Amino acid sequence: MNPPASYHRLDTESKTRRRRYLLLSIFGIILLFLFSLLFRLQILEYGVYGAKVLNQITVGSSLAAERGEILDRNGNVLATNRTVWRVYISPIDIRKASKKQGKSYDEIIAKGLSEILSVSYESVLKKAQKTAYLDQTVAKSADEETVKRVLLFAKENGLSSMIHTEASTERYYPFGSLAAHVIGFTGSDNQGLFGLEAYYNSILSGTDGKYLASVDSQGVKLPNAYTDYIEAERGLSLVTTLDLYMQRELEHCLEAALIAADAQNRVTGVVMNVKTGDVLAMATAPTFDLNDPYTLNSYAQAKLNESGLESTSSEYKALKNELLYGMWANKAVSEIYEPGSTFKIVTVAAALETGAVTTNSTFYCPGYYMVGGCRISCHKRKGHGSLTLAEGLMHSCNPVMMQSAERMGSETFYKYYKAFGYLEKTGIDLPGEGMGLFHSQSSLGSTELATASFGQRFKVSILQQLRAIATVANDGVPVTPHLLSSLQDEKNEAVFHYVQEEKAAVISQKTAETVAAVLEAGVSGDGGAKNAYVEGYHVAAKTGTSEKFEVLDANGNSFLRIGSCVAFAPHDDAEIAVIIVVDEPTSANKYGSMTAAPYISSYLTSVLPYLGLAKEESDTKATVEPLVGLEINKAKSELKEKGLAFEIIGNGSSVLSQTPSAGTVLEKAVGKVILYTDSQSISTTVPRVEGKTLADALRLLADAGCNVNITGACTQSKTAPLATVSYQSLPPDTLCDRGSVITIQIYHKNDTD
Repeated sequence: MNPPASYHRLDTESKTRRRRYLLLSIFGIILLFLFSLLFRLQILEYGVYGAKVLNQITVGSSLAAERGEILDRNGNVLATNRTVWRVYISPIDIRKASKKQGKSYDEIIAKGLSEILSVSYESVLKKAQKTAYLDQTVAKSADEETVKRVLLFAKENGLSSMIHTEASTERYYPFGSLAAHVIGFTGSDNQGLFGLEAYYNSILSGTDGKYLASVDSQGVKLPNAYTDYIEAERGLSLVTTLDLYMQRELEHCLEAALIAADAQNRVTGVVMNVKTGDVLAMATAPTFDLNDPYTLNSYAQAKLNESGLESTSSEYKALKNELLYGMWANKAVSEIYEPGSTFKIVTVAAALETGAVTTNSTFYCPGYYMVGGCRISCHKRKGHGSLTLAEGLMHSCNPVMMQSAERMGSETFYKYYKAFGYLEKTGIDLPGEGMGLFHSQSSLGSTELATASFGQRFKVSILQQLRAIATVANDGVPVTPHLLSSLQDEKNEAVFHYVQEEKAAVISQKTAETVAAVLEAGVSGDGGAKNAYVEGYHVAAKTGTSEKFEVLDANGNSFLRIGSCVAFAPHDDAEIAVIIVVDEPTSANKYGSMTAAPYISSYLTSVLPYLGLAKEESDTKATVEPLVGLEINKAKSELKEKGLAFEIIGNGSSVLSQTPSAGTVLEKAVGKVILYTDSQSISTTVPRVEGKTLADALRLLADAGCNVNITGACTQSKTAPLATVSYQSLPPDTLCDRGSVITIQIYHKNDTD
């Protein structure tokens, strides 16, 4: 029996309704999923996906921050920035223009830019054909004139949409090689690589900015689209403790020492304010050009040439790199050496402080001292005989030092070695500071103590040695050597000042003054540091010569030497301390008294007056007054009052001219003023006095009618007449007016340190 028709109708409607509800449910679920997905994407994770979208449709250009300057203490700019231009091309635009106009713009651009920028045609063409790129650099640092030629070429050839320039800055060093090892230099990315540039890189660098712009899939900027600009922040400028004048003078002296000693392993020096730790000058000779640091200096290039290696070989390239790094290394900071007799200052200071000895303690030197069954020699093989501690320091007697250290004992000696800062770095604000090598306290036996007492068989850095000597000069109080004085913002306003940390005294003021007085007597008297003498000033100094045991001859003996000298002035209220180290001198006399001390004298002669330190008037010299126009008898009377001899040329009644001129300082004993009473003048020929003894030089110059100005070593020494002339201001056989002043520099031929 079939169901009624109404039943079929109801059943169909029910199924249809169920299907409708099912579809609506499915659509509802889908819509709910879509709404939840959109909510998550647009609300919960908007930042994440928004950034991804921006990254896909934006291009960013980094805006390099301008690097802060480096200045000396007086505001002289040592490192700055100069504008250069990056020349770049747009391969995408080159491709579009070439396709649109049917020209080979890549070849046109390659030909033009290669000629203007002095780069290869092939390299430019290769970059122009990288059509997937927006930007290809052709030149990184073109100057203004070159850029003008590039822009003119682009304009004349309708290439302005394809060739672009971008101004930027690069590091520039106005004084070239001055203070090169201290300042350091930057790399191609403008990041500091050496020296202050590296140590203070994060401060000098500043913070880069950024420019963002929206582009389409072809890299074309979209109109009225998303852009953002983050301004770059300029780096802070570094005001250093360096003094331009004092730096220049040090470099001149080091270069002279390098040449005179024919030093094979460079010469270095440091000048420091003993009260503040300010490093006023620091240099190594030979130096290099900061604006061209990858070119070897003449000394390094000569070594490369002498190698005989083929320039294309890997060995040649390796040697060149080794020479470059050696050339850049700051010897004063990174290298260590045996200080030799300059360390005797520390031994004596410690022995006096502990009461183990006094300045009047007596010793006997037969030319050696027996320690632990070993015979350790003095530099004076015949011996000094009987002498006091003070005389032992002035004459650099090894047995006196060994006996003084022996009386202290190894434990006390080690304690003071540590107190003077030798077991730690100085903390100077430069990269790569070296650390000394010394015996452990437990291994400091009698023999080790003996050799250490006179500065042998251990190593210190040059800065460690200077700091120790400066401690004595500063009444026993140590300071930290540093180069940072202050930091300035772009308005030249200081935002930071260096403050020296206060430290406890290592030795008493009395001990420091006693040692300083002995050192001064070693300069002004007959001590071993006579060549460090500076007329009119009381200089305390000590010379030293040490052996290098790393390299031995065929018989196992050391033959390489290091000559050095330390000094501070004035001795009773020191302002500055100086150290000069000459590494591997090959001259006939390798002692520090010859290779380093004369250059300490030259340096202090220049800078002590510059520092405003008063010079004592000498009663052996007189200043010539203006005499022109005076009646002849009046002029004679004034010269007699001054203690100066004179010679009158002519028959007139008054002085028409004089030689030397007013203001000249003459030695009373040998000086003579020539007074002309008519128009005639008399010439004389300058004799050769270089290499002569002082006594012979004075005689020769007097015979020639020349006046003399004596500089250099102490002339009060008993051995001064035997001192040797190392320099004369006018060359031999030069014609000059009679009475002209010839400056000579003298030194003592010492074989003692």
